[in-house]
Order: sequence, then structure tokens, then C-alpha cells
Amino acid sequence: MTRYKICLLPGDGIGPEVIDCAVQVLHALPLEWDFIQGGIGYAEYQRGGSPLSGETLQKIRGADATLFGAVTTPPNIPNYFSPVVRMRQLLNLYANLRPCRSIRHKSSRPGIDFMIVRENTEGLYSGIERLEDNGTRAITERVITRRGSERIVRNAFELARQTGRKTVHVIHKANVLRQTDGLFRSVAFEVAKDYPDISLLEMLVDTCAMELVRAPEQFEVIVTTNLFGDILSDEACMFVGGLGVAASGNIGADAAVFEPVHGSAPTLVGTGKANPSATLFATAMMLDYLGESHHANSLRQAIETCIESGKSTPDLSGNLTTSQMTDEVISALQLNLERNKS
Repeated sequence: MTRYKICLLPGDGIGPEVIDCAVQVLHALPLEWDFIQGGIGYAEYQRGGSPLSGETLQKIRGADATLFGAVTTPPNIPNYFSPVVRMRQLLNLYANLRPCRSIRHKSSRPGIDFMIVRENTEGLYSGIERLEDNGTRAITERVITRRGSERIVRNAFELARQTGRKTVHVIHKANVLRQTDGLFRSVAFEVAKDYPDISLLEMLVDTCAMELVRAPEQFEVIVTTNLFGDILSDEACMFVGGLGVAASGNIGADAAVFEPVHGSAPTLVGTGKANPSATLFATAMMLDYLGESHHANSLRQAIETCIESGKSTPDLSGNLTTSQMTDEVISALQLNLERNKS
């Protein structure tokens, strides 16, 4: 039996609680695990002076995959940086994958099943900023490269082909951002020539935001730049259950980090109200990445069964605590595993 080495980054706020839920679920699977833990976030900064240490980066590089909880990013602290953005850049986790799929719950619109593929290392998150004119003028440089554009668009087309989807929407604002998004757009059309079985459709980002509200069912794969993808993916998750079920994967050539999208939610710490679903869906994405898609699908089915039957936390109309919902997911998962054996 394959034994997987998983790096755990619990982080701040409810991060440790939901990562513990994921570990419990992984132990319920007929797989072998070695867990190592790394520090990240504000608590790590308070301990060691950096929210993301070299030691943590080495642990991520040495693992088969990483599960990340959440971080708190306080404002106005000198020398503090976003550990998530820095992690993505230093580990070259260039593809952020955000699945948007309907769940069987009243908070979710039916018939939605698409993936947002977001460039994850450049754009307006490149970190090149400065103040001018005695602090009265702030400048941020938006960096779009041919290499970054080519690899993220190719990732999107490969994903479409692997999952049997027939369209990729390329989202940009090249009518205004003529050089940066102009480059992204032109590279997308070049890449599309290698995939004659998949149609490239293009859309301006503001139109896409509108169309996501009007008819999200039309989309199969969306690929876009960093900031646009960040905003559109948070918008899209509200049609399929909200942040409590939203998961993402940060994928690179040599490392992968999977996480819930909901943030550290400090007001929920210790209350038992944190929804573990997003972290468990992220865990399912990790299982897919590890080549354990059979178990990934069993886990997704178990989570959705619990949500549909009302065995969930209050944000999804249930009355269970975080740990109680996790127990219910484990029970449903074990039942799925038994059925699959027979």
C-alpha cells in the first residue's frame, strides 16, 4: 500500500480546527499517511519573526502534498507579508484551481459544474509597489509574462480535455489593458491551436461577472489572470453553497497546496460553528492529485450526503458542531467504502 507524506499547515483562527477534521477523515480511508506540520501565518510571525519560514517551505517541497488551513493577515505591521502569496510565488504554484459544482442544498443553484483556472504567481499580485510624491501617489505594477500566460492557459485546456469539457472561456480586459491583457489574450489564442477539439471563447471580465450571475451553467472552464480569478471565483462560489464549501488547489510542477477559501474566521474559533466542508472538499482535491480519485469521489459523495440530509453546521441549515459534522462525514464515507467493496 502506498504511503503518502502530507505536510499540514494549520495556520491561524479556525485553521487548526478544520485541518484536524481533514486528518480524521484521511485516517478513515484505507491508505497510509505520514503527517508533518509546518508553521504559517500571524502566530508563526509572533513566534519566529516571519509568517513563512524557510523550514516550512522545505517541508512543503518534501511532501507529496500539503493541506493548508487559514491565516490572519493583520494590517500595518512592518515587514509582514502575505504568507499565502509568498508561498505561491516561491514554490511556483502557478495554477489556482477553484471548482464550482452544485451541491444538493437550497443555497446552491442546480446544474453548475465548472472550474476556474487562475494564474497564481504574477499579475497585480506581483508585489511590485511603491509610493511617490511624498506618499500621495501609490503605484502597483501589473506583470504579465508570455511564460506565465502560456502555462496557465495550457493547464486550462489540458484540464478541459481530461475532464471531457468542450469549451474554455478566456477572461480578460484587453480592450483597456491593451499590453498586459493583450499579451495574455494573444498567447491564449496561440495555445488554443494545439487543442482543436476544444473551443476557445473569450469574454471581458466585467461581462463575465455579469454572466456568472445570469447564467453560470454556460461555463465549463474559465481561465484568467490573478486578480480577476481571485474575484470571479469568490463570486462564483456563492452560487454553489458559499465559502463554507469552497475549496481550492495551488498546483505547481514540484509541489501542491490544497486549502479552504474561507479564511481564518477568528470569531468562530472554539465555537464549534466552523464548517469543515470546504477543507474536506480540498482534501478530496488532494486525493485526486495523489492519484486516489476513487477515494476522492467517495469523500465528495459523503460530504454531499451529509449536507443534503441536514447533517451539517448552522451555515448550511444544520445544527451540528464542526466535530459532529466531521463524524457524520466519516460514517457516510465508511458506508461508501463498504458499498464499493461489495
